[in-house]
Amino acid sequence: MDANKRQRYEKISAELTRLSGGKENIQGVAHCATRLRIVLKDNDLADLKAMEDVDLAKGVFVAGDQVQIIFGAGLVNDVYEVFAETNNMKNMSLSDLKTVANQKMNPLQRVIKALSDVFVDIMPGILAAALLTGLSGVLGNMDFVKANETLSGINTLINIASGAIFGFLPLAVAYSACKRFGGRPILGIVMGCIMLSGSLTDAYAAAQGTAEVTTLHIFGLGVQLVGFQGGIIVALLMGFVTAKLDHFFEKKVPEVIRLLVSPLLTTLVGALLLFTVIGPVGRGLSSGITNALVWMTQNLGVFGYAVFSGLQQLVVITGLHHIFGAIEAQLLADTGRNFLNPLMSVAIIAQGGAVLGYLVRHKKSTKTRELCIPSFVSVLFGITEPVLFGINLRYKFPIIGGCIGGALGGIVVYFTNLAAVGFGTTVVPGIALADPAGNGYVNYVIAHAVALAGGFMMTLVLGKFMDKLPDAADEKKEDGAAAENRAALGADGSVSRGVSGENAADKLPDAASEGALAKEALQNMPEEETFYAHAKGRLIPMEEVEDETFAGGVLGDGVAVEPEEGKVYAPADGTVLSVFDTKHAVCFASRYGTELLIHIGIDTVNLQGKYFTAHVKDGDAVKRGQLLIEFDKEQIEMAGYHTTIPMIFTDMPEGKMLEKTAPGRIDSSMAAGILKKV
Repeated sequence: MDANKRQRYEKISAELTRLSGGKENIQGVAHCATRLRIVLKDNDLADLKAMEDVDLAKGVFVAGDQVQIIFGAGLVNDVYEVFAETNNMKNMSLSDLKTVANQKMNPLQRVIKALSDVFVDIMPGILAAALLTGLSGVLGNMDFVKANETLSGINTLINIASGAIFGFLPLAVAYSACKRFGGRPILGIVMGCIMLSGSLTDAYAAAQGTAEVTTLHIFGLGVQLVGFQGGIIVALLMGFVTAKLDHFFEKKVPEVIRLLVSPLLTTLVGALLLFTVIGPVGRGLSSGITNALVWMTQNLGVFGYAVFSGLQQLVVITGLHHIFGAIEAQLLADTGRNFLNPLMSVAIIAQGGAVLGYLVRHKKSTKTRELCIPSFVSVLFGITEPVLFGINLRYKFPIIGGCIGGALGGIVVYFTNLAAVGFGTTVVPGIALADPAGNGYVNYVIAHAVALAGGFMMTLVLGKFMDKLPDAADEKKEDGAAAENRAALGADGSVSRGVSGENAADKLPDAASEGALAKEALQNMPEEETFYAHAKGRLIPMEEVEDETFAGGVLGDGVAVEPEEGKVYAPADGTVLSVFDTKHAVCFASRYGTELLIHIGIDTVNLQGKYFTAHVKDGDAVKRGQLLIEFDKEQIEMAGYHTTIPMIFTDMPEGKMLEKTAPGRIDSSMAAGILKKV
């Protein structure tokens, strides 16, 4: 690094340190392929807006309790080197940084983050079940559907599909939790299968007293053989325990018998703990929450109603909300009126209002719209799992706003003496169950409108103070000094390298001849330059990549591939500028100087090179279709990482635009995009 560049990076480092709240506020720093990641003691002491104007920075946002500053491929290495040296934090890995970030969180924040991480992967299944349930409910109330044999049969199949997904939700949670805490996911699936075994009495039938329960006696303890349908808390605990048992036995069992003995012991010990300790504790915790809420509605008047409707959706997280059905049935049998149904209904619509509030705050984010809108639709039919686990619980402040909105709706329910004459449906379909006495239908609409508006407004208000995720990451920030970060052909024909800002003489063996070739290439640059697929699989738009920096185009335009195999190929004839030490990313320049970043997976830098094999090195000249990197796709996905491979044009030639191939299956013999004159 020459003196001028170092002086520039020292100035950047000093500015970032000042804007971070000083050295004493910096707990850790690391970097990935494109971003400098900093953990601060107090994010409120940092001026994130001013950081966006720091020299060479392309964007700033907060994610996972890290302040992430986008510099781009290569440049971030040099900035990190100087910044870390300035703040005496050299040689910190991303895993070290995550440890620091987790230590910064209080216990409640850690629990909420863990819950969010667990449910992110299984969100598509929950959303599918929710929408299918809503569709089945609507069709089931239509007379022409009931009268038509085919339509009625289709609706029955839809109902079976949605019920099956929710019925096996504990299995999915155990799988995802085991994966989240570092265990082998298949062992989480095994534990989920044990929880829902057909040899156990159905939990709902046992709760209603309609099925006989067998009791075993183990170590003097009475162990009831009851299934764990709806046992979300138990499934979360078992996923965590299974992961820890897997780690323990993998370390302790001798390698020669490990493959057979380790999973055997994990499953055996896990099953014993499930029935003797974790199951009873989880059930007791969930039942305690449920019973306390019901008691409040019966004994504390309007306050009890408000608390119940405000907190009822937290019970959904435990999976014990299904037990309310038995309580509602008893209420109807005793009094003919069910006051719990409208309370649960306003609690549901309030969470929908909260997700709309979050959507308004993040309306520029395509990913947010894609998740929030269908999730809200499911709320209209009484299903909140997608909203809770996909948005509200994940970002904390929306669930608080939703709970407040639910409480407001509960107050309206109390003062209007609103009740239902049945149970089983809520929100839009639920209006059919409202007791018409005392303008019941009108009061039902008013209560839901108040709850929806309350959840919406409170989320907007809380977001002003608690929302740490700015929309700036969705917008590309232009920078006049971009040439410092990305390779480009200079006026003298030399090639500046994105990896360190050095010229060809610093990176390649024959810089002089390459400079001459670069001049010739610039003079002979064609009007169109074709780039072929960098991997075999399904070509998708960048907007669909599960990372806001790539999806938002912060680093540049491009395409991405969801790979079928673990191989990455050169998209054109050119030169390898840099293979990252972690082998998860490579910088490449075509023969005409167009530079690309090929990034294998999302956050795979955390693997520190594990499962990656590089077949090229810095400075290698390569041909189109030549193998660059191999990676173990299955192992990376089992470790919990997406393997989508973005290819970003980090320095789009002036006067050129990228014409992308339509999404669909693609391989290295097919064009992914063509650079054309505007």
